[in-house]
Amino acid sequence: MSFTTRILKVDPTSIKFVNGTPEISDKETLTNLQTAAHELTTTHNAIGFPTETVYGLAGSALSDESVKSIYKAKNRPADNPLITHISSIDQLKRKLINYEIPEVYRNLINHFWPGPLTILLPITEDCPISSLVTANQDTFAVRMPSHPVARALIAISDTPIAAPSANASTRPSPTLAEHVYNDLKGKIPIILDGGSCEVGVESTVVDGLVDPPMLLRPGGVSLEEIKQVGGGKWQNIVIAKKTAGKLEPVKTPGMKYRHYSPTAKVVLFIDCGDGQEEIGNYIKKHNIDIDATKIALLQSKSFKSNPKFINKELGVTGNEISHNLFKYLREVDEEDKVDLIFVEGVDETNEGLAIMNRLSKAAMEVVHGK
Repeated sequence: MSFTTRILKVDPTSIKFVNGTPEISDKETLTNLQTAAHELTTTHNAIGFPTETVYGLAGSALSDESVKSIYKAKNRPADNPLITHISSIDQLKRKLINYEIPEVYRNLINHFWPGPLTILLPITEDCPISSLVTANQDTFAVRMPSHPVARALIAISDTPIAAPSANASTRPSPTLAEHVYNDLKGKIPIILDGGSCEVGVESTVVDGLVDPPMLLRPGGVSLEEIKQVGGGKWQNIVIAKKTAGKLEPVKTPGMKYRHYSPTAKVVLFIDCGDGQEEIGNYIKKHNIDIDATKIALLQSKSFKSNPKFINKELGVTGNEISHNLFKYLREVDEEDKVDLIFVEGVDETNEGLAIMNRLSKAAMEVVHGK
């Protein structure tokens, strides 16, 4: 099925929550949210919407057909599970679980919900969530987004939604509505345009059902923050390996397959000082004609600009780099049409762990300094 994809403007600042219920002062925003909610609840079509992390592709987590629409639009492998999004703990308990949330998560939920933290919960026999969401695992991943548009959409439809990032599979995640349109136009009917995403990388995913707990995917909540507020068992949290094997089942997205990759080749430089020597050596080694090759340089703290490159400043702080990473990967790829993207690596502390997780999966080659 082919759609005429509509972009519907929504104003996040016009939405506030009172006792978990959205109150919307802007008429256009209310109308467009109601239109999107109607699409979710009366059809099996997937739609694009903003979250605080990246733009998501939403379908009912309770409907096999809706989940199939997500996988089809993205061309996503069916063994790559999805995260379920809720608007409130009340909705989680009414719609998905008949038990109390495990105590191990209490401090994390108190600090980071709503927000970019995803937890794993057990699947019970009467859980109505589609097995296509979980890839037939015995757990499901769930979070409560803090973006007003995302949370309002879920509340108005009163439907837990499965939502991966709203990009074509393997492509960089979208942080603007236009990124979604570029990847998925004709494949989905609606994109809610709420402006730029604040965080810029996906949510952190943790599994507190195992001992010690595991960090399955670094993201918008740092490992250091989890240890700081989680208490008890979270002091011993273990980081899962970055990429699972082809036949290995996974409990969360981001652990399998190539991700976040532009069309242009990405080369990641780690511990390379100002980058001048290693970039020069790379160009010489690969016989690259820099006058005939279009190259972008995404730099942060140390790399120097090059007048022959398209230079982009990712920022200095972890927040700035996270916010700009996917945006600039897409910009130099889709708008500047570069052949090569050189990226400066960062320390894997705080936000840096999530940044380097994404970059290591986007890169086709990694250069280490001496």
